Amino acid sequence: MKSALGWMGCGLLFAGVAAAASKSPPVVVPAPAPAIAACSSSRTTAPNGVTYFRHCADAPEMVALRGGSFRMGDALGNGLPYEQPAHTVQIAAFAIGRYEITNEEWLACVAAGGCTAAPSAGDPTRARHPVSGVNWRLAEAYVQWLAAHTGRPYRLPSEAEWEYAARAGSSEQYTWGNLEIDACANANTFDLAGRRANPNWNWNVSCNDGYAATAPVGSFPPNKWGLYDMIGNVWEWVEDCWHPDYSGAPSTGAAWISEGECRKRVNRGGGWGNNPRSMRVSSRDADLADASSDGLGFRVALSIQATPP
Repeated sequence: MKSALGWMGCGLLFAGVAAAASKSPPVVVPAPAPAIAACSSSRTTAPNGVTYFRHCADAPEMVALRGGSFRMGDALGNGLPYEQPAHTVQIAAFAIGRYEITNEEWLACVAAGGCTAAPSAGDPTRARHPVSGVNWRLAEAYVQWLAAHTGRPYRLPSEAEWEYAARAGSSEQYTWGNLEIDACANANTFDLAGRRANPNWNWNVSCNDGYAATAPVGSFPPNKWGLYDMIGNVWEWVEDCWHPDYSGAPSTGAAWISEGECRKRVNRGGGWGNNPRSMRVSSRDADLADASSDGLGFRVALSIQATPP
């Protein structure tokens, strides 16, 4: 359940990232193709070597990843049945949003007529907070508008791409390591501030991250590949249909949309209303494609041709 009345996310545990994944840093994005007239492209490289690029001033900032091989699923034996079996996935080069899509970015789509205004989405007074209250279909409408707006094939990430990016070559439970006690310093989780605002919810972690609900994107440290809020803040829609386990899952990293329950779509990462136990990097959940809540948002992806750094 993910709503203003509280939710508890389901989860999976992942381990055993292959060597290829652990040696797959963010890469320099290729020179962009000429942008359409309404846009101008930009890119910057941070001191840590991570390159960020943006195709339009009102488009999300992206991080390019080379791709690699990793193990997906419950490799430690302490997950739930839908986390089985652990399997090797080969991820092609792609780019993923540096941040979750913000209210400001969502409202640009609404203003352009590409997105339908949602009753609880796009608060202009919280421009840098992640947009929430958008169902999977609205997220799909945004990426279709973004693709047309930029002239690039933007899309939602696959579930495998999302986990690969979130883990950033690590086999640990969280983006910061294995200790739940470090949650409030690293993610927007359901903490003491959230408990004060929602006294009937009793699954909080005993620390204070400073936010009773969503936080502005980028408020917490990024993972090793420069991606922010992969854990916490809002759950993130991905392209995949829901499957009860990983039997028959693609090994290519493509979105799994065959033979699944496609009226439900997967979301990943946990949100501000979750205890860290259900916010491990590999945690997975699903909701009806038409469902929305204050704990559901998304980030975008883009297929690219990688070049060596």
